[in-house]
Amino acid sequence: MAKPCSMQATLVIGTGNKKKGRELAELVAPLGLAVKTLADFPPLPPVEESGRTFAANAELKAVGYAKLLNHWVLADDSGLCVDALGGEPGVDSALYAGKHGEDEANNDKLLAALGDRPPEARAAHYVAHVVLADPRGEVRFRTEDYCRGRILMARAGVGGFGYDPLFEVVEYHRTFGALSPTTKAMISHRARAMRKLLPELERLLAAGLWL
Repeated sequence: MAKPCSMQATLVIGTGNKKKGRELAELVAPLGLAVKTLADFPPLPPVEESGRTFAANAELKAVGYAKLLNHWVLADDSGLCVDALGGEPGVDSALYAGKHGEDEANNDKLLAALGDRPPEARAAHYVAHVVLADPRGEVRFRTEDYCRGRILMARAGVGGFGYDPLFEVVEYHRTFGALSPTTKAMISHRARAMRKLLPELERLLAAGLWL
């Protein structure tokens, strides 16, 4: 991995979600970057997530916050897609129940929507689309990946966030909410997308392009 330069390069994670910010920061830690989140800056005008795809919203956040902060910004848009619900909640995952980030209400609505469907009819997958923008707001790299599983009929585990207590990774027989952070960091949709991004970050650092 690239060694930190004498003036440590800074990467801003374009999120105010502390758990997501910590998860992403841990994934880029091997590069020796100084990692910040939006919480490390004075309050900023929010970037409206008006896209109807994960890719569009990730780009809006990365580009918007890069221009506002004049920093390299990494932003992701992620969510849960349930086959039996036609891909819902999808890009509306965080506000499925009506208000942004109300995890318990979102989980309750998902359970109600699936009702008593059997396990084989509860297939779902998490999606993560990640975008890296430079301080001018130009997109330098993007990637997307997935983690497949199914939705349980009741919560299991208290770890993670969002729909993690309901999302079971079948081969592990556990939900994201019950898996250890280390295991989740290996198999999650966000981790898989970030592994594709790390070589690009390393290349930019090694080439001295991190201005």
